[in-house]
Amino acid sequence: MQRMMYNPAHPGEILREYIGSMPVGEAAKRLRVARSTLSRLLNGHASFTAAMALRLSDAFGTEPGMWLDLQQQYDLWHASRRRRPKIQAFPRAA
Repeated sequence: MQRMMYNPAHPGEILREYIGSMPVGEAAKRLRVARSTLSRLLNGHASFTAAMALRLSDAFGTEPGMWLDLQQQYDLWHASRRRRPKIQAFPRAA
């Protein structure tokens, strides 16, 4: 089981480091996505999808799973801090 990071960064913050000083519009053109789509990702207002992870993998030579893992860590950490209903456990099968 993978240990959960404490308050992980949104993957958009990491993507911003990969893009560097390149303007968002130029990066969006290279990724063949709308500028607004990339902007939402960079600002933490959208989640990374498998399709975007594949584009980023092609663009930066990273593993697509890296981007999805970052998104999953971010989502799980935030979900774990929300109020959840009391769940009744299922009996274990023999």
